[in-house]
Amino acid sequence: MTDNNPTASGTDPLDSLSYEEAREQLVAVVSRLEAGGASLEESLALWERGEALAKRCEDWLEGARKRLATARDAGNDAGAAAGSD
Repeated sequence: MTDNNPTASGTDPLDSLSYEEAREQLVAVVSRLEAGGASLEESLALWERGEALAKRCEDWLEGARKRLATARDAGNDAGAAAGSD
C-alpha cells in the first residue's frame, strides 16, 4: 500500500514505484500544492517530488508504447511471413 503523504514517501526510490503508485503519489502532491498553506521550503520539496513522479510516469508510459510497437511489428511480420507461403 502506498503512503499518500508525499513528503513521507519522498524517500521511496522512484525506480521501484509502479505506474499506479507513482501516479497516486503525484495526485497527492498536486493536491497538497493546490491546497496551499505549505511553507516555501515544503512547497519546493513537493514541486521537486512532483516533477520526479511525473517523469517516472512518463517513463512507464514510454516503455508501454515501445512494448506495444514491438508487439505490433512482430504481429505484422508474422502476418507477412504467413502470407508469403
